[in-house]
Formats: sequence, structure tokens, C-alpha cells
Amino acid sequence: MEKKDKRVVTLDRYEHGVIVNALNDKRNDLLEEKRPTDIVDEVLLKVIDAPTRKVRCRCDEARE
Repeated sequence: MEKKDKRVVTLDRYEHGVIVNALNDKRNDLLEEKRPTDIVDEVLLKVIDAPTRKVRCRCDEARE
């Protein structure tokens, strides 16, 4: 069996929303064109259900 590479991307709330909206727009375009949306659906659900992780930040950065 071939080993699959995984990618981890760290996003803030705004960036997460941009990704969700972009995938949803792509899904809507595919639906209008009567094309399959399976892969976009899978990725959209992965992004929506992605776990969150609290990240410590320095106080200096939080004030900016």
C-alpha cells in the first residue's frame, strides 16, 4: 500500500471562512453546470469539520 502524504494548514477564523465560501461557490457552480460535486463535497466537509487547536501567542503580537 502506498503511503499518502497529508498537508496541515493553519488558518485563522477569517481564512477558514474564505476557504469554506470558496468551496461552496465552486460547488454551486458545479451544480449549475450539472456536473458531479463529490470531491468538492468531501473537501468542504473536511474543512468545516476540521478540529481547532488553541495556539499560545506572545502578548506583544496580540496587541498589534
